[in-house]
Amino acid sequence: MEHNEYPPSLTSRSTSFVPSDQQSDSRIILDEKKLPPVDGGAQAWLFLIASSMLEALVWGYAFAFGIFEDYYSTHEPFKGSGNIASIGTCAMGIAYLLAPLAIILMILVPKVARWVSTIGVVIMCFSLAMSSFSSNVTHLLLSQGIGFGVGGCLAYTPTILFMSEWFAKRKGLAFGVVWAGSGISGIIFPLAIQWLLGQYGIEATLRISSVTLFILAVPFLYFHRPRLQTTEIAYHRLNFRFLYDKVFVIYQLGNTLEAIGFFLPTIYLPTYARSLGANDFMASLTVTLVNLTTVFGSVLMGFLSDRYHITTCILMSTIGTVLTVFFVWGFATSIPPLYIFCVAYGLLAGGFSSTWAGVSNEVQKANPLADATVIFPFMETGRGIGNVVSGPLSEALLKVDPWKGRAAGAYGSGYGSLVICTGATALMGGICVVARHFKWI
Repeated sequence: MEHNEYPPSLTSRSTSFVPSDQQSDSRIILDEKKLPPVDGGAQAWLFLIASSMLEALVWGYAFAFGIFEDYYSTHEPFKGSGNIASIGTCAMGIAYLLAPLAIILMILVPKVARWVSTIGVVIMCFSLAMSSFSSNVTHLLLSQGIGFGVGGCLAYTPTILFMSEWFAKRKGLAFGVVWAGSGISGIIFPLAIQWLLGQYGIEATLRISSVTLFILAVPFLYFHRPRLQTTEIAYHRLNFRFLYDKVFVIYQLGNTLEAIGFFLPTIYLPTYARSLGANDFMASLTVTLVNLTTVFGSVLMGFLSDRYHITTCILMSTIGTVLTVFFVWGFATSIPPLYIFCVAYGLLAGGFSSTWAGVSNEVQKANPLADATVIFPFMETGRGIGNVVSGPLSEALLKVDPWKGRAAGAYGSGYGSLVICTGATALMGGICVVARHFKWI
C-alpha cells in the first residue's frame, strides 16, 4: 500500500505554492504570523466543531428520513401515495447537487461567503416549518424535499471552502470528523422523530424539528467562518479543466454509481424491519445503528486516506460493503441479523464520502492548477445525481421485484431488488481500483 503524498494546496494562499503570475495578487496574505495557526489552535478546532455541528443538523436529519417514509406510507393523507421515497432522496440529492454552485458563488462574491451558512440554516428551518402544512406528497417534495435541500446545501457547503484554510496535513482526518457529525446526530434523530410522531403527529413533529434545528445551529454559526478575510474575486480558483480529465471522470463515475444504492438501506430499513415484526422503536433503531457506526467509519476512512493511496481505502470499503449487503442483509429474516447488517454497513459504507479529500488530491496531481475546494463539491454533485436517481428507481424496483416469494431470505421478501441494487452499485463504486490496476489513472 502506498503512502499518500499530498500536493501543495492552492487554497493555502502561501506564495510558495502560487504561480509567479499570481504572486502580486492582493488576495495573497504574506504575513502568516498575524493569522490563526493551521492544523491546530483554538480557532481551528472551534471551526471544526462548528462544521461538525452543522453537518450533524443537516445530514443527521436528512438521513433519518426513513422514519418519515415509514410514517407517510402508513398514515393519512399520504398513505398509498407514490414518490414518497423521493422526498428524502430529493432533499439529500439537491443538497449535494447544488454544492458547486454554492462554492462558485462564495468565490465570486467573497463578501457573502461568511454569511452563506446562516442564510442556509434560515431557509432549511423555514422549509421544515412550511412542510408541516403539507396535505399531499407534492407539497412535501417542495418543502421537506427541495426547500430543505437548498437550505441544507448553503448551511454546510462553506465547510468545504474554508476547510483548506484551516487544515492542511490533517485535512482528511478533519473531513472525517465533520462527516462523523451526521452519524452522531443520526443516533438521536431517528429515535426522537419516532417518539415525536407517536406523541404529537406529523405537523407538530415538523414544527418542533424546525425550531430545534435553528436553536441548535445558531450558537455555532459565529465560528463557521474563513481563516482568511478576502474581498477580491479569486478568478484563478475557477479552473474547470479537470472535469474532462480521465482521472476525475473515473473517480466521479465510481462515486456516482456507488451513490445510487448507498442511501437505499437507510430509507427502507425501518419499513423492512417492520415487515419482520419490529415495533416502532426496533424499526427506528435500524437507522440509528447505521448512523452510529458511520461515525467510526467516517473517522477511520479519513484517517486512512491521509496515509494510504485512496484506491486502497476505496477497495477496503467496496469489498466489505458488497459482502455485507449480499450475505448479511440478503439473508436477514429476523431482527438480530438485520441489526448486524446495520452495524457493518455503517462502518464499511458510511465512510465512503471521507475518501473525497484523497480523491481531490489525486485529481490535483493530474491537474496542478485545479483547486481542491472546487473539485470537492463536484464529487458531491456526483453523489447528488446518484441520490436523486435512487428515489424513483427504488420505487420502480419494488413494484417489479421478480424475486418476491421465489427466493430465500430478504431476496424473496419483496425487498430483494433493493438488496441487489445496493450491492451491485457498491461493487461498481470500486471502478477506480480496476482503473489504477490497468494504469488508466
